[in-house]
Amino acid sequence: MGDIPYFVNIDEALEICKKTVLQTTVERVDLDNCHNRILAVDLPSLVDDPPFDNSAMDGFAMRHEDTVNSPSKLKIIGTIQAAGQEDNLVVGEGQAVRIMTGAPLPEGADSILQIELTSVDGDEVTLSQPSMKHFIRKRGENLTKGQIALNAGTYLTPSRVGLCATMGHPSIPVVKKLKVAIISTGDELKQPGSKLNRGEIYESNSFGLSGLVNWLGHEPIRLHCVGDTLDDLREVLNEASTKSDLILTSGGVSMGDWDLVRKIMEEEGDLHFWRVKLRPGSPPLFGLWNNTPIFGLPGNPVSSHVVFRMLVAPWIRNVTKANGPIESRAYATLATNVKSTKDCLTLRRVSIINEKGKLSAHQNIHQGSGNLASVAMSEGMVILQPGKDYSIGDTVEVMFL
Repeated sequence: MGDIPYFVNIDEALEICKKTVLQTTVERVDLDNCHNRILAVDLPSLVDDPPFDNSAMDGFAMRHEDTVNSPSKLKIIGTIQAAGQEDNLVVGEGQAVRIMTGAPLPEGADSILQIELTSVDGDEVTLSQPSMKHFIRKRGENLTKGQIALNAGTYLTPSRVGLCATMGHPSIPVVKKLKVAIISTGDELKQPGSKLNRGEIYESNSFGLSGLVNWLGHEPIRLHCVGDTLDDLREVLNEASTKSDLILTSGGVSMGDWDLVRKIMEEEGDLHFWRVKLRPGSPPLFGLWNNTPIFGLPGNPVSSHVVFRMLVAPWIRNVTKANGPIESRAYATLATNVKSTKDCLTLRRVSIINEKGKLSAHQNIHQGSGNLASVAMSEGMVILQPGKDYSIGDTVEVMFL
């Protein structure tokens, strides 16, 4: 291994990875296509929001001073249902205008009373109480024209995409999706649905990793499974390096004779580290293949999932300067015994129960790194520090899945 860092902690691994950067590019996309993308620039509002004073209620617009002595009667002089309707209405003394939610406030009015607190008789409205000034949405109270509302690096959730539309943007500049090649390795792997012979299993890692890449807002490219030969592995790695920004492999990174990803990276690649103090998931490697960044993930499905969340995802967010998505974290009380390890940051899959606002963590399923059901059937993972003993009743950090 020479001077290549070996069996490093997770923070050291991340620092090594962050020294490798990518030159990202920017593209402009319509709002319909920017969900789960990364905003590339600081985005200002093109308008005031709201663009005019408007009603927050269905009801009547009036002068507050005419309603102080309730019940009071006012003359109805018109209706404003939406922008552009009866814009010439001016509310004077003793007058009111029927108004709908979101409609512009007529000149002269300074308050609203919701319709359920009124009664109408012909062209007169009787108010059961004084009108409310706070039922008026003031121009620019949410955003003013030119105000930066979303910063570069923002992960575009549905509400943020809606905000882009509110600000008047039909399209926005986003970071171009990284193309992420995903390669599973091993003679034993078969595609789901095919007949299994003795010793064979269905390949699942590429499907899970594709979903995680999509979750980050990038483009997965699932390449065919590679058998246990160096020539086949070299060929698919070369292919991946020409069509992707990042390569993810699963399997072949441990210490066995047939762990060919580790072997080929040691002999022909540019290896930056091998093995991390993380359980499950201690065998990963990181480096470059033909100048393309590559993460070698473990073959066990739980391990590959954990390593992606703890190592790959933070690196991708860093190179794209993205602020999300990031797993939510909280603190919970242990309701069952969990086991940490001496040297490694350890993640145990747990069910999370909310009891009267207090979270408790329950380990109800066996923790084998080949048991993908333990991830699929859990709400989170407790994060256990190395060398620390944990007991029922202890407070632990939980990462939600």
